[in-house]
Amino acid sequence: MTESRPRLRRRIEAEVGECCDADVEQRLAELDELADAAGDGGVDAFAALGNDTRHRLTRLLSAAEGDLCVCELDPLVDVSESAVSHALADLVDAGLASRRKEGNWRYYRSTDLAEDLLAVVDQEGDA
Repeated sequence: MTESRPRLRRRIEAEVGECCDADVEQRLAELDELADAAGDGGVDAFAALGNDTRHRLTRLLSAAEGDLCVCELDPLVDVSESAVSHALADLVDAGLASRRKEGNWRYYRSTDLAEDLLAVVDQEGDA
C-alpha cells in the first residue's frame, strides 16, 4: 500500500489542486470501506466452476430432479469415484452444492447460488 501512496497523492492533487497526508489517509480509509463492502465476490464458487469435473457435476446436480448419490454421479463423469467425492466436497465448500448423509450414503443437490451462476453463464452464452 505504501507504493500506492505517492500515486494516490498525485491523483488527489490533480483532482482538487492540493493534497496533504490527511487527505491521503481519508481516501485510503474510504477505499478500505469499499473493499470490505465488496467482499470476495464468490471467488471460491467461480474457481470451483473453472474445473471441468466440478463444472460437469454442478450441471448434473442442477439438472437433477432431486438429490444424487456419488454412485449415481460417478458413471456420468470420466474420473474415479474418489475424484468425484473430492470434487463434490469442493462444491460444498464453495457453496455450490449441499450434502446430506443418510446412513452410509451421501446425497448432493445444487444450491441456489449454483442455479443463479449457471443461469448467468447460460444467458451470457446466448448473447
